[in-house]
Amino acid sequence: MNDSSPPKPPARPKTGHKGTYGRVMIIGGSFGMSGSVSLTGVAALRSGAGLVFLAVPRSIVSIVAAFEPSYMTIPLPEDEWGVIDGSAIQQLIEEAEGKDVIALGPGLNQSSEVDELVTTMYRTTLQPMVVDADGLNSLARFPEQLSEHNGPRVLTPHPGEFARLTGQSIDAIQENREASATRFAREHDLTLVLKGPATIVTDGIQTYVNTNGNSGMGTGGTGDILTGIISALIAQKMSPYSAASFGVYLHGLAGDLAANELTEPAMIASDLLRFLPAAWKQVI
Repeated sequence: MNDSSPPKPPARPKTGHKGTYGRVMIIGGSFGMSGSVSLTGVAALRSGAGLVFLAVPRSIVSIVAAFEPSYMTIPLPEDEWGVIDGSAIQQLIEEAEGKDVIALGPGLNQSSEVDELVTTMYRTTLQPMVVDADGLNSLARFPEQLSEHNGPRVLTPHPGEFARLTGQSIDAIQENREASATRFAREHDLTLVLKGPATIVTDGIQTYVNTNGNSGMGTGGTGDILTGIISALIAQKMSPYSAASFGVYLHGLAGDLAANELTEPAMIASDLLRFLPAAWKQVI
């Protein structure tokens, strides 16, 4: 079943408080890649989350904290290259308690211990989880585990990442985007966001094809912002499919508003954060 329009935004009770609007924990970042997770954190805040926690390697905590004072940081042990160490797994399992949604991947980097972290959290976490970037790269190395999860999962690959997840070529995916995405989502019981022009959102039963957005969004960091948006919407009690569909639409709308003022070639990812409030103004 194809949806012709995105769902409505989440309800926002006037008597609510920061706990009402959800707690988001974002796991990511590494030495030299502090910007990705920071963008995700601000996007979650700008998308209505009540509380946002960024779990990052200890060496970049001060950089991440300085980016935006409105979220909180969780320092994690790291290896000699500034990548989250495998010894952080138990801490992350404990930190996940009481959170409404987990986002995993922005700026995470790659190592065998990151692979163990990603696959463990993916399999065992009961809360909804949004997986992007290096989180997807870790999952792609263990495709047999994609169906082994204890809670709702949203995967947000671009065509290259989806090719690694499925073993298909990018050309084959692009020729049959909707069919490939729907089959994958159904097979692994998850929500898939296949990014690109006309981004596809599907849970294997319902499918939404987005029509806004522009070429100015083809720049590093815009996917990290989408991860934050979707995570915040899930934290506000939207279903994973509805959150992904509305999130993709809101993300594209912010991109179009930015392009109208800045031009597409001049856009950078953080411009989307600046225009998210204006996008919200159009949909509520």
